[in-house]
Parts: sequence; structure tokens; C-alpha cells
Amino acid sequence: MTTVVPTTRPALPDEPRRRRRGRRTFSGGTPLVYAVALVVAAVTLTPVVYAVLGGFRTNAQLAADPVGLPDPWVLSNYVGVVTSSSFWRFALNSTIVALITTVLVTVCGVMAAYPLARYSFKGRETLFLVFVLGLLFPLTVAVIPLFLMVRDLGLTSNALGVALPQAAFALPMTVVILRPFLMALPKELEEAALLDGASRIGFFWRILLPLSGPGMVTVGVLAFVASWNAYLLPLLVLHDPASQTLPLGVATFSTEHAQDTAGVLAFTSLAMIPALVFFLAMEKRIVSGLQGAVKG
Repeated sequence: MTTVVPTTRPALPDEPRRRRRGRRTFSGGTPLVYAVALVVAAVTLTPVVYAVLGGFRTNAQLAADPVGLPDPWVLSNYVGVVTSSSFWRFALNSTIVALITTVLVTVCGVMAAYPLARYSFKGRETLFLVFVLGLLFPLTVAVIPLFLMVRDLGLTSNALGVALPQAAFALPMTVVILRPFLMALPKELEEAALLDGASRIGFFWRILLPLSGPGMVTVGVLAFVASWNAYLLPLLVLHDPASQTLPLGVATFSTEHAQDTAGVLAFTSLAMIPALVFFLAMEKRIVSGLQGAVKG
């Protein structure tokens, strides 16, 4: 006599409860959450959509109906900006300043966060508190002393005159993000590396930096976008028109007697594309880097 063995495993008593909990975890939010999200999205996207559509209109259309749709659609504003040599010069200057700022923030930030996260020494928390207090002082507070210092160093109309102060004021946020991220890395990795003959510096370059990639990408993207959109410090430092960045290039569409509003909207729409694309391309890495910082 043969017995039939059931192929399906009987459900445990707590399995339905776990399944119901899982369904509740991934369920949607309340209507109030969706309403607030829609309001925030509308407030955020409305200026962007207005600028993009305004670039397809003429100054006469904007004066007659400021919030209307293009009728007819005009491409001359965007064509004029793209074919202008000054636009690409401004874009190149913005790219140089943003890249220098990003490299300085990333390299100096991870080197400053490494001893604060992995070493134990007297005054470590006090030193970290200094970086935290740096978040309370925006760049605009010290813009005049910075300008005087940059002028004394002979860095006016120079990319370093803008990149160095921007990197310095971005370091507090960088250290605050990277320190808990580096603290979350297992100490067993460092102990194993030291047993294999690696030095502290070797562990830093060969193991810690590759593992801290998401956190470094996060602070790098934030520094790049902030530098790309900076206006006040470049306005004071970059006197030579050949060294000015994109936010300053908008002034080329305004004269003493006239202002090309449609051209300004087209210029602004094209100027925000690189930073927007760069931010969206790195969105997942930014989220993972911030999650690592929160878990740490």
C-alpha cells in the first residue's frame, strides 16, 4: 500500500498575518497625502513649465497674455540661444566651476569624515560639532569678506575664486552626510585589512573609498547642482564677461532700454537642463547614499 505525500507545505499559523502585514506595508497613502503631494508638485513644476512655454512665445504675446499658451509657437528664442557663442562659453565656465567644486567637496569631505568616523580621539565629537554648526552659516552671510579675501589673493575673474569658497561652505553638509555612512561600515573589514598588512591609508584608498561610493555620489551631486545654480558669489567675483557662468549670462538679454523676456525664459530653460539631467540620472544613488547615512 502506497501513501501519497503532500507536495504543498501547510501554512503556518502566522503566515496569513505576515501576508496581511506585507500588503499593508505596500498599500497606498491616504487621499490627504496624495492631495499634499499634488500641491507640492504643482507649486514646484509651475515655474519650470511657465519658463519652458514662455520660451516659445514672443515678447508681444507675453505682454498681451502673460499666462497664456504659445499662439503661434515660436522657435526663434531657443534657436537664438543655442546658436549664440556666449551661451556655450557660459556653459563651459559653469561646468568648470561646478566640476572643481564637486571634486574638492568630495575628496576633502571624505578625508575629513574618515578620522571623525573611524578613529577615537579626544575632542572628536567637539570637532564634529564644529562642522554641524557650519550648517547654520550660509555662504551669503560671509560673501563680502569672501570677496575681499578672493580679491587679495588675486583670484577675481578666476574659476578658483568661486570654487574654493563654494567647496568650503559645502564641507559641513558633506561631513554630516558621510560620517554616519562611514561609521556604518563593519570594523571587521578594517581589522582584516590590517591583519593582511594594509596600512590605514591603504585601507582608506583600497577598501573604504569603493564601499563609500553611494555617499560620495550623493554629496557630489548636491555640490554640483548647488554650484551650477550659484549666483551671488559669481556675481561679485567674476568681473570679466569671458569668465562668467550661466546664471550671470541672463543679463546679456537685458540692456538699458529694453529687455528680451522671452529670450530670458528660453535661456533659463536651457541652462537648467544639464543640472536637471545630472540630478535625475543620479537619483537612485542619492537615495541609497542618504539611506546609508540615516542607517549609520
